[in-house]
Amino acid sequence: MRILDKYIIKELLGPFIFGIASFSSVFIGTGTMLRIAQYVTQYGASMNSVIKLFIYSLPSIIVLTFPMSMLLAALLAFGRLSGSSEITAMRSGGISFYRLATPVFIVAFFVSIFAVAFAELVVPQSNAAYNNIVRNEIQKNTAPKSQDHIIIKDVKGGVLERLTYARKFEQSSNTMYAVSIQEFENEHLVRMENADRAVWQDNRWIMYNGTIHDLTTEGKIDRTLHFDQQIMPITKAPSSISSEQKKPDEMTIVELKQHIKVLKREYVKSNIYEVELQQRIAIPMASFVFALIGTPLGLQPNRSSSSIGLGISIIIIFIYYTIMTITTALGQGGAIPPALAAWIPDIAGILVGFLLVRKASR
Repeated sequence: MRILDKYIIKELLGPFIFGIASFSSVFIGTGTMLRIAQYVTQYGASMNSVIKLFIYSLPSIIVLTFPMSMLLAALLAFGRLSGSSEITAMRSGGISFYRLATPVFIVAFFVSIFAVAFAELVVPQSNAAYNNIVRNEIQKNTAPKSQDHIIIKDVKGGVLERLTYARKFEQSSNTMYAVSIQEFENEHLVRMENADRAVWQDNRWIMYNGTIHDLTTEGKIDRTLHFDQQIMPITKAPSSISSEQKKPDEMTIVELKQHIKVLKREYVKSNIYEVELQQRIAIPMASFVFALIGTPLGLQPNRSSSSIGLGISIIIIFIYYTIMTITTALGQGGAIPPALAAWIPDIAGILVGFLLVRKASR
C-alpha cells in the first residue's frame, strides 16, 4: 500500500467512527430510548430487561449507520484535504481524481461486504432476542390469539426433513386451518399431506379430512390416500409453535428464501418478505453508493468546514431514506416488483455518483 493510500484511509477512519457514534446516538435517542421508556411506564420493565433491550437494539441500528458514516467520512476527509489545498497539490503533481478516490471506493466496498455479513449473522439474532424479551419478560407472554401463515420447520443435522404450513392458527382453540405438510428425504420431496384442520388433543396433533400423496423420485404422484382422521407427524405444542414464528427482520437470508418459497407455493402474497430479502443486500451496499456521491462532493470549494459536510450528508441521507421509504411501501403493496423497490435508491445514488465523479475528474 502506498503512502498516499494510507494517508487518505487515515483521514477516513476518524470521521467514519465519529459518524457511527453520532448517527447511532440519534437513532437511540429518538427511537430506542422512547420505546424502552414506554415499556417501563406501561409494563413496569425491570432494569435488567431494560439493559438487555438496549444491548440487543444496537446491531440493527449500527448496520444502518454504516452507509451514513461512509458518506460523512468521504465528505469530511476530502473536504479537509481540499480546504487545506492538499488536493490541489496532489492534482498538480499529476495524480488524477480516480487515483485519489480509489482507496475510498475500496474501503467503502469492504465496509459494504462487512455490513452484509453483519446484517446476516448478527442482526436477525439480536432482533429475535429483543422481541423475545419484550414478549416474555415485559409483556408476560401476551401472544396473539391467532396468527396467519404459520410455517414450522423440522431440521435435523442442518437438513430440512419436514415443512409444515398452516393458513391460520388459533391459539385459543389450539387449532390450525388449511394445513399442508411436505416431507423430504435427502433433500427430495417424497410426501405431501393436506388437511382441512389440525387440533391439539392429548399432547398430539390430529388432522381431519385430508389426503396423503406419495411421490416418486421424479416428483410425480405415486399414490394418493384419503383420510378422515390422521395423527400429524409433528409434536410441537401450540405455545412452541406460536413462539417460533419469526418476523421478517428476525430471519436470515436463507430463512427468508424458504419462507417466500412456501408462501408462493400456497399462493400467498410474499411481497413483504421479498422486499426484506432484497434490502438485506441493498441497504448495506449503500456504503459504496454513498462513497461515490461523497467523494466528489468533498472536492467542491468551501468544504473545509465539518459543519457543512455534516449538513450535506444529512440532506443526502434524508433524500435516500425518503426514496427508500416510498419504494418499500410500493414494493410491499405490490405496485412495483420487490427487487426494484429495494434497489431503486441504490440505482439512483449510483447514477448521481457517476455524474459527480465524471464532473470531478475533469
